[in-house]
Amino acid sequence: MALLPHRLVPFLTVTIRHSSFVTRHSSFVIRHSSLVTRHSSFVIRHSPVDIIQLLPDSVANQIAAGEVIQRPASVIKELVENAIDAGARHIDVNVVEAGRTSIQVVDDGCGMSETDARLAFERHATSKIRSAVDLFALTTMGFRGEALPSIAAVAQVELITRTADNDLGTRIVIEGSRVLEQEPVACAVGSNFTVKNLFYNTPARRKFLKTAQTEMTNITNELERIMLVHHDTTFTLTHNGQPVMSLQPTSRKGRIEAMFGERLTNKLLPLDVETPLVNIHGFVGQPEAARRRGAAQFFFVNNRFMRHPYFHRAVMEAFTQFVPADQQVPYFLYLDVAPDEIDVNIHPTKTEIKFENELAIWQILLAAARESLGRWGAVPSIDFDTEGRPTDIPVYNPSTDTRHVSAPKIQIDPTFNPFSSSGATPVRTPSDSQYAPHNVTTDDLTLIIPEDVQMSLGLEEEKSSNHFQYKGTYIITATTNGLMVVHQHRAHLRILYDQYLQRLNSNGSQLPSQHLLFPDVVQFATSESTILESMQEDLALLGFDISQLSGGTWSVEGIPVGMEGLEPRQLLLDLITATANRGTFSTEELHERMALALARSAAIPSGQVLGNAEMDDLTTKLLASTMPQLTPDGHTIYTILEDSTLEKLLK
Repeated sequence: MALLPHRLVPFLTVTIRHSSFVTRHSSFVIRHSSLVTRHSSFVIRHSPVDIIQLLPDSVANQIAAGEVIQRPASVIKELVENAIDAGARHIDVNVVEAGRTSIQVVDDGCGMSETDARLAFERHATSKIRSAVDLFALTTMGFRGEALPSIAAVAQVELITRTADNDLGTRIVIEGSRVLEQEPVACAVGSNFTVKNLFYNTPARRKFLKTAQTEMTNITNELERIMLVHHDTTFTLTHNGQPVMSLQPTSRKGRIEAMFGERLTNKLLPLDVETPLVNIHGFVGQPEAARRRGAAQFFFVNNRFMRHPYFHRAVMEAFTQFVPADQQVPYFLYLDVAPDEIDVNIHPTKTEIKFENELAIWQILLAAARESLGRWGAVPSIDFDTEGRPTDIPVYNPSTDTRHVSAPKIQIDPTFNPFSSSGATPVRTPSDSQYAPHNVTTDDLTLIIPEDVQMSLGLEEEKSSNHFQYKGTYIITATTNGLMVVHQHRAHLRILYDQYLQRLNSNGSQLPSQHLLFPDVVQFATSESTILESMQEDLALLGFDISQLSGGTWSVEGIPVGMEGLEPRQLLLDLITATANRGTFSTEELHERMALALARSAAIPSGQVLGNAEMDDLTTKLLASTMPQLTPDGHTIYTILEDSTLEKLLK
């Protein structure tokens, strides 16, 4: 075959196949030499066909670990659930550096034999199920057989375990899915897992771990979900050698009280419903227990924690008429359903569950919550019992009643003028109001109104004037350009926010603290207490004087000046909620959230009556702030009704 000129055929490919290659064997391809060596020759190349290959077990385990093991809390969840399935009645969890360095879970369960201990680290090796049919009759927490091999793929794991039938136990050391050691050892009955250097062989994954405080919060959250169900089991949690939690066997409500405090349990209403479809037990909060953020809300089905927004709406529907739409009511609800009517094999974390009769259970939940509210007197009722009460309401009869009753008279002061400052009503000073803006001293903010603000508002000629308060919410004052309408709550919010933020960023400068006559002892949930402990230094800058007593109990000995009358626990709770996701924010962003949360609590409310001096002080400090037009969360603080606009309206 003669070669064609290269300029006429820039690319020429001729494929020659042997007859035996018809059965999907390799083929030979003849390509024009100008594309390879620029010479008049042919090059015969082999073109591969089979490109799919089986991944090694170590790679497959790391892929599975990406779904099952996301952070130290995931390791603890899987190990504690295995201990529960093994029948443990005492479980100890010890972590170092929030699980980054070391995680240890010790239980007194049934333990494992030498063969089972080795086989447990193989993928899909499990004692929970034998066939696919068993997936619809699950009574255990785990069943996939992926947790231990996933942990061993991304960490250094040591297991010491023994069964009651054996005199000696087994010690196994695994690193990156490779068994390094296995030997007999003397140990107690049960299992002792030690997981060190999580994600040591996947540095990219380790880099995405959050701060120690955030990871510790996730650990306590995972343990809370298990502890609330297994209230008959002893749990202890230790962080860096310091005890964090120690819970003894108790009743279901006793476990809730031990974890969330008596203040919450006193506001819980029991809920018990039994139907052929589902049995529901637990507690729902009274309407006054509602919170804007961070309410304790837990769903459990067959002793397994689950997330179910659809069922959540059923509970909230029962409180529609009793709590604002932006608030949440706490609840702890335990559902018992036939295992073959749910599917837990939806996600590796097993928190998403499918129900066969979702609509029917939704209706039962709604009815049960409403019944609990009515049965325990949480909803005001009308009493129609008239026994012992007057049968008739007396009616005035002028022919029989000899008493003379004069008609009421109305007295009017024709000289009264609400816009006049010379009236008899005394002008209050800023010290007359508990929440007045005198809490922000002139030493904290430099009251220099920028010239551009003065020019825009027409204040260059008029430094002080009379103000008018409308509906206890708006401050109206005259300027050379028109009328300025100021939202008093938002104005004070901006002033306090700037003050608190300035203190948090001042590297040691502290706001004055008002010490309480008697320290206020408050209790928080374990996860909330962990966050509060990490915030102590910042809270001291804001003027809080707090100290931890034991567990989740704290003593509040002082609060920032100007917050007298506010509940210390609610103040701290707002700050905890605002910084719950601390690991996702920089220090500056964290300070902004704390300053905003505290300013919202301390700002004068709408409806607070202010005197002229107070309104003048508030508007002056507002115009001297960093951004007087907007609140830190983006709401408008004031507006100007110009003279031209008023003239158009009054035509």
